[in-house]
Amino acid sequence: MAKTYELDMTSGPLLKKMVLFTVPILLSGVLQLLFNAADIIVVGKFAGDNAMAAVGSTSSLVALLTNLFIGISAGANVAVANFYGAHDDEAISETVHTSIVISIIGGTVLLGIGLIFARPILEMMDSPETVLPLSTLYLRIFFLGMPAMLLFNFCASILRACGDSKHPLYYLALAGVLNVLMNLFFVIVLHMSVAGVALATILSQHISTFLILRQMVKSNSAIKIQFRKLRISKSKLIRILRVGVPAGIQSSLFALSNVIIQSAVNSFGDTIMAANAASANIEGFVYISMNAVHQAAMNFSGQNYGAGHYQRLHKVLLESLAFVTVIGVVLGVSAYRFGNFLLYIYTDNPIVVEYGLGRLKIVSQLYFLCGWMDVIVGVMRGMGYGIMPMIVSIFGSCALRVVWVYTVFQVHRTLTVLYMSWPVTWIITFTIHLLCYGGIWMLHHKEYREREQFEPSA
Repeated sequence: MAKTYELDMTSGPLLKKMVLFTVPILLSGVLQLLFNAADIIVVGKFAGDNAMAAVGSTSSLVALLTNLFIGISAGANVAVANFYGAHDDEAISETVHTSIVISIIGGTVLLGIGLIFARPILEMMDSPETVLPLSTLYLRIFFLGMPAMLLFNFCASILRACGDSKHPLYYLALAGVLNVLMNLFFVIVLHMSVAGVALATILSQHISTFLILRQMVKSNSAIKIQFRKLRISKSKLIRILRVGVPAGIQSSLFALSNVIIQSAVNSFGDTIMAANAASANIEGFVYISMNAVHQAAMNFSGQNYGAGHYQRLHKVLLESLAFVTVIGVVLGVSAYRFGNFLLYIYTDNPIVVEYGLGRLKIVSQLYFLCGWMDVIVGVMRGMGYGIMPMIVSIFGSCALRVVWVYTVFQVHRTLTVLYMSWPVTWIITFTIHLLCYGGIWMLHHKEYREREQFEPSA
């Protein structure tokens, strides 16, 4: 990796560097989300609402099955960021090669799970018979790309830990364009429906993975991949898993709670499923934009924690919260205000559009609360705390969300009540996280003051 792409997050003006680092991640996330959006739009326009519902309703299940390993990639990110801040090149190299091995193993495991258990899990989610065969076909093809997807996510996390958020963007941009072109060809020309969009997605994913691997193999820095060094370092594995496993479990349980909500949505029929899929996909662009700030908060806190610049952690948190609020409010409200136009991109059915607007009105406009929750978790993970945020999130969001579905929703079985489960649990979880962050700081305040390296330019 060219040295000019690396970013020292431990000195100088914080907000400017955070914006420069966050924007490429934001654009990368949007491009990744476009993979799924292109699938839904193309099948919705050229293969019908059933096909759109089949593709859209699988997103929560995909998240459930993949989030554990994607969470572990966050552990790799934090470990590399800590070592980068401490200027420990040998530790960075060992962490990189351990991470690559983990991603290959994880991708292979997910490939097997997806092929074997796709249909049984969809049946447990009460997918309608009109949608089930198409959803199963889409998932089985989609999971053929799991090894490449996980490998890309781990490599991107490593690059970003060193401040390089641009290369992943470049590779995703190329893959995104190819994905859309292949979608159109497979569905319109070859009439492959959901199989075509799944195939386009995995082919484009393999292209972006090849490019990012090539970049790291040719690198001259500590993140260079050397195949003879591909082995698991026990100490680095433990460090990765200490943050990564709680992060992965937390993400998986979030996904599980969303699977339960998706099951409740499925009970309203395929028209509501299509509306929910389209509006959720639009909201995904808001979420992925805010998640870029979460990743920035995790990387900036990780590097500063590794360097011993503890006082900058407060600045990272406050400026990240301000940043994510602006993004969440502007994009979330805009998604609803322009929802009528946006939803017609996905479907020509006015009933689907009407129900889609109902979800955007509630969830999208309050999405900034989710951004608050994620940012404070990112800072705590960067400091090496993985278990505490996981426990709080399991209780504050996952458990309460499930309780909501089986209590409040059962009494008032409306989509409005169902959708309110998200903002209610976001604000509760953020409040508890904030108290935990304050507790961490008070517990270690004396230690931080003794170890902190004074930095006049900070």
